[in-house]
Amino acid sequence: MTEEKIARINELYHKSKDVGLSAEEKREQQELRAEFLASVRRNVRMQLDRIDIEQEDGSVVNLGETYGKR
Repeated sequence: MTEEKIARINELYHKSKDVGLSAEEKREQQELRAEFLASVRRNVRMQLDRIDIEQEDGSVVNLGETYGKR
């Protein structure tokens, strides 16, 4: 997600609070929000996939390998 798209999301939010949005702007806002959420989910998943947890028996389990296939 680019900085320009994030700025556009904020711009549409502020406009919706001030004067309201047209149907086209509402559609654009929904699409941008969906893209933003997908980006956040993808980034969180990538971070979680890199986490290793040491078990009580000393073995190391990677969360991505254990839970990433869901």
